[in-house]
Amino acid sequence: MVYRRDSEEQTRSSVAPACALLRSKGMYVTGRLNPGEDDPLTGEVGDGHCWCNKTQNVLGPDDALVERGRCVPGRDCYQPGVV
Repeated sequence: MVYRRDSEEQTRSSVAPACALLRSKGMYVTGRLNPGEDDPLTGEVGDGHCWCNKTQNVLGPDDALVERGRCVPGRDCYQPGVV
């Protein structure tokens, strides 16, 4: 069975800026997949394999799960990216 995120989560995550500490396996494997942006080839957000660069874990500093749709403004540990 293929896991698919609901359309509300995808819309929310592609609009809200991602935390600067969010990391993705795709950033290192492909060199082009940023967890904070839609993949230009597939249109999907990230590759789903994320972790926090501060904790080096799938849990953030607030002990909540790290993923593209959750690491957005409003979360206590959120850090904006450099503009």
